[in-house]
Amino acid sequence: MYSNLKYTPENITELGPDEIFVFGSNLAGMHCGGAARIAVEKFGAKMGQGVGIQGRSYAIPTMQGGVETIKPYVDDFIELASEWDQNTFYVTRIGCGIAGFTDEEIAPLFADALKLYNVILPESFVKIILRMDGEKVNP
Repeated sequence: MYSNLKYTPENITELGPDEIFVFGSNLAGMHCGGAARIAVEKFGAKMGQGVGIQGRSYAIPTMQGGVETIKPYVDDFIELASEWDQNTFYVTRIGCGIAGFTDEEIAPLFADALKLYNVILPESFVKIILRMDGEKVNP
């Protein structure tokens, strides 16, 4: 079902036309570390804006509670990505750095995104989602 999968590069330093950097943020939009800082420095993220599209980036809040508090924001992102199908969205390992979640906790939130051709996920997220779906995955 999932052939020719691509993965988000570990370190994104530039984007092509119509590409968007998706990063984990906090609700206050204090983008001081990790991928959030890169989003400000390189991709137009705005300090003080913790959610949604900004410049060539998209913020998903991950610092406000448990995984269940992140899911609605991921769902909103997936809905936008399905509508903005002329763009390619590179999702970083949101929530798996400063926020302290594991890939196993966050990856399932993106299961529906794997079905979208224009959303590129981290390899770790893809492998977890495919295992959940019963697909054979190389270790």
